[in-house]
Amino acid sequence: MRISTLLTATGFLLAGSARTLAQTVDPNVDNADTPFIRNIRPDRPGQTVTTNILRPGQVQLEVGSQRQLRTADGASPAFSRGLLRVGFWGLMELRVEQNYRHSPESKTTFVPEVGQVPISTSGPTGFAPLTVGAKMLASSNQDNRSQVAVLAEMTLRNGDDSYLNKVYEPAVRLLVSQQLGKRFGLEMNFGFRQRGFKAADTSRGQYLGTLALNGPLGEHFGFFAETYTTWQRAAGWQPGLTSGVYWRPFSGLRLDVTAGNGPGTASYAPTGPYLGAGLSVRLPH
Repeated sequence: MRISTLLTATGFLLAGSARTLAQTVDPNVDNADTPFIRNIRPDRPGQTVTTNILRPGQVQLEVGSQRQLRTADGASPAFSRGLLRVGFWGLMELRVEQNYRHSPESKTTFVPEVGQVPISTSGPTGFAPLTVGAKMLASSNQDNRSQVAVLAEMTLRNGDDSYLNKVYEPAVRLLVSQQLGKRFGLEMNFGFRQRGFKAADTSRGQYLGTLALNGPLGEHFGFFAETYTTWQRAAGWQPGLTSGVYWRPFSGLRLDVTAGNGPGTASYAPTGPYLGAGLSVRLPH
């Protein structure tokens, strides 16, 4: 069986199972005006993607950048990410993600009898291959306290020429969330990504599991904390942590400051400890 067919069938199976689970929640629950539902819920800066689906006609832009604290000589010191989300009919959201790896700073090293020699650049830089996707809600009500959704994505083969051996990268995730009180939320992701569609590519695919908690620190301030791990047959388990605080002056705008350590927070993102900042805006509110 082709891997593309297997991934498609898996997506439909997850969506069907998720819909069954989510429908056990009363679809008429009066929860639309709680801060957790009303306020903006971005899908960055960590690994965890929320179950939040934009309303039809809503547009949400999320941008951010992170600076590595320990960068190898010649490697990219910073990484930026942009995510555009558009609400669609049928409890669906369309998404486009663009990543960018900044060029390394010019450095030199001293070689005896030669003098100062520039350090060669290692790794790709510039615009990374584009990722497109769709997020589908499993329940019939976007305001339920418990939500289940499915995210399907495909990374394309475009981007800067420095990104070598580019292939299509299909990915699928099961997203689960539970509202705690009126403001707190618990989010979990279970996902799989692979490079290419051949059967051999499946064994080299990467699994992902995340658990994130977010909540208020006041009327307009809040926090989030996330733990996650990736697993790949060759690399084994690679755990990571992300935490930060955010300021939300009104329901459709959020600014955040973050810190983390672990595997990259997106495809082609560097690994290791980092500091970051970002902005998310939703229109209309």
